[in-house]
Amino acid sequence: MRSDELIRGPARAPHRSLMRALGVDRGDVGRPIIGVANSFNELVPGHMHLRTIAEQVKYGVYQGGGTPLEFNVIGVCDGLAMNHEGMNYSLVSREVIADSVEVMARAHALDGLVLIPNCDKVVPGMVMAAARLDIPTAIVSGGPMLAGYHAGRRIENKDVLEAVGAYFHGKITAEELCALEDDSCPTCGSCAGLFTANSMSCLTECLGMALPGDGTIPAPFSARLILARKTGVQAVQAVLQGWNARRYLTRAGLGNALALDAALGCSTNTVLHLMAIAREAGLELDLRAFNEASARTPHLVKLSPAGTFYMEDFHRAGGVMAVLERLAGAGLIDGTVPTIAGTDLQSQYRNARPQNDEVIRPLTRPYSPTGGLAILFGNLAPDGAVVKEAAVLPPMLCHRGPARVFDDEDSAVAAIAARAIEPGSVMVIRYVGPKGGPGMPEMLTPTSTLAGAGLDDRVALVTDGRFSGVTRGACVGHVVPEAADGGPIALVQEGDMILIDIPGRSISLEVAEDELVRRRSAWRQPRVDATGVLGRYVRMVSGANQGAVVEATPHM
Repeated sequence: MRSDELIRGPARAPHRSLMRALGVDRGDVGRPIIGVANSFNELVPGHMHLRTIAEQVKYGVYQGGGTPLEFNVIGVCDGLAMNHEGMNYSLVSREVIADSVEVMARAHALDGLVLIPNCDKVVPGMVMAAARLDIPTAIVSGGPMLAGYHAGRRIENKDVLEAVGAYFHGKITAEELCALEDDSCPTCGSCAGLFTANSMSCLTECLGMALPGDGTIPAPFSARLILARKTGVQAVQAVLQGWNARRYLTRAGLGNALALDAALGCSTNTVLHLMAIAREAGLELDLRAFNEASARTPHLVKLSPAGTFYMEDFHRAGGVMAVLERLAGAGLIDGTVPTIAGTDLQSQYRNARPQNDEVIRPLTRPYSPTGGLAILFGNLAPDGAVVKEAAVLPPMLCHRGPARVFDDEDSAVAAIAARAIEPGSVMVIRYVGPKGGPGMPEMLTPTSTLAGAGLDDRVALVTDGRFSGVTRGACVGHVVPEAADGGPIALVQEGDMILIDIPGRSISLEVAEDELVRRRSAWRQPRVDATGVLGRYVRMVSGANQGAVVEATPHM
């Protein structure tokens, strides 16, 4: 075991003395040392209960014959960080999290890991670390929040975001906005719809790195405590059996994840994260693979923000395994891939029957014959752009309109609030990509304000930034090359016609090539004033089409 380097032999007496200081006695020597990476903090609603989850994990590790030792990593709440400087740090935190787990595992010769993430960038950051380390690893998340209840209907934080736009346009009063604010987030947990955190937890369960139910069991349910304890036991088994993380992170496993992503209509952020995870696992994953998966996979589940169901409904309907059972019936899942439970994937989904044919549609009656995400290419996005097709209203699947151009998020939001955006327009928000943002901030406030203003069925939005899973409407993000790199999005001017054809997987700027050449000759790369972690990120980050990962060679 790796921990032998830490505790075996006379030369390691000083090391063992420090272990005694931790309360690890001689009887614990020889047990696998399992690092419990806990993202608990009191700033993120999805993480405030993770001490309880960690305690159950540690019980399970000890029951399984291991020695659990807990450490913490950071986590950012995208909801609290958005629409101010904080959002520049959200995607950056994914890299810091991965690095932190790597440092702790390697520095302390850990035999295995249990990762306890929950919100947005913590799940992919931890999985990236597992892929990089390739040591035995099990994952148990904190689970989703329950939906709120207001005025006879269920609501969530998304409804408050959209209510802000309604308030600015005089559609609701300040008192009504305040009431929504109080009722939308009633419990701990990741937000109640299929946003980035829950999307990634569902995909992690599909990959076999988490036990069944991990993606959907609500945070307040006691079943999650039982799941945490079982996960601790299985982490020890993984060490004893030599089941390293890349056992699950294979081409077949990623293929299953892409199929599930398409069937659920997951957040556009999953594109960034799956590509980053694949890179850490030494696998090639091209953007076109998402379109290929979408083309052959029906869209079976439509949760908020695209639909009216929530994660708790999905859980009661059978969750991830029930969807995999349906997809396997169409030959879309490789059930032979291994799982942390010690069985193959088909053993987990074989008897998982969907309990609600509206929450999980049958193959004969999908929401759409194709999946929920689409990758667009064209002269505005030569290296690709991403849209959550499942959340786009039918009239906006094909949209042509004049550009309204903004070089930052604040001015775009101000224009919406001032009612300066005409129906039929295409809002372009640029210089907010991985380098230009910096940190590729989410454009959640503009999209929610558009929806609240009742414009999401008449106005499209295109950006080199990214979107939260909360976003709905014709919102095209991850445009590559980004504006800070001189991509075509940097050349768009007010009034230019933009054509978005989501079914045709294309996005075009209707400007003559000679005019674009003239504009490019006049364009100058803006200076990005960033220091500290942001400065390092800007120098080292790749494009969104490569997962916006930090690489060894500077990109500036």
